[in-house]
Amino acid sequence: MIRITFTALLVLSAAAFTNAQTIEKKALTIEGAKRVIAGAVAYAKKNNAPGGVIAVVDEGGNLMALERLDGTFAAGANISIGKARTAVLFKRPTKVFEDIIKNGRTAMVALPDAFFTPLQGGVPITIDGQIVGGVGVSGAASAQQDEELAIAGANVFADAKVSEMTPANKPSVLVFDAKQVSTSFSTGAVLLDGSDRHYMVHTSRRDKPGLAEIHALDTDIIYVMEGKATLVTGGTAVDGKETEPNEIRGSRIEGGITQQLSKGQVIIVPNNTPHWFKEVNSQFLYYTIKVR
Repeated sequence: MIRITFTALLVLSAAAFTNAQTIEKKALTIEGAKRVIAGAVAYAKKNNAPGGVIAVVDEGGNLMALERLDGTFAAGANISIGKARTAVLFKRPTKVFEDIIKNGRTAMVALPDAFFTPLQGGVPITIDGQIVGGVGVSGAASAQQDEELAIAGANVFADAKVSEMTPANKPSVLVFDAKQVSTSFSTGAVLLDGSDRHYMVHTSRRDKPGLAEIHALDTDIIYVMEGKATLVTGGTAVDGKETEPNEIRGSRIEGGITQQLSKGQVIIVPNNTPHWFKEVNSQFLYYTIKVR
């Protein structure tokens, strides 16, 4: 009995050790790939896209499914596959790389074409926080519409998850009391982070001008609570460098539109839009809601 017990413990220990070294991963099925294409095609028809090739790849960048709408130029097939492969292998939308190259980091074009197509229109496909594939589109009315079709396809799983959500598992209501908010504003901090959600809330504080900023993924919704500031939007970020994934900082902005901000105003800065707090008068407090 002692030998049997000891042997059983060894087997259980080995199993536990093996489990500790592996993880469960989701995978995109061929039916899932077809569903992504159907979502993109439906969006194309609804928005009168003149054409488009939709390609879906697995997490390794291998082609799973492709559909070419009538009237699309022939080269769109290879381009869409390249966009999808780039999005999944680099785990970010291809527009990020197009913008980085536009902002001066031209060395990135030296990456091999087999793995890198830095053209807007490719996005990763995510299910429950795991990237399971990528979708790329080429041949729609514009680069922007290419990306819109790709997003519509990738979002078919997110849309289904929301529609199937029951009241029992909806996110709980979050409440921050006045003291928490005041303390957060006193230093300028993140009031609510982006864990398991597509938005963040910052209690932002500025006492002096900042750097030029470009957020590749986040749209900033700003509500001014106190003070005045001069904000420049658009134009070109000077000396722009990627300081962290999807975030670019520069010394200033050339060109652009100058706007005076004061208490009570709301301004929305879309993702990939350069913006710069050029001047700040005394203490400037504002909420920033980052939507991704």
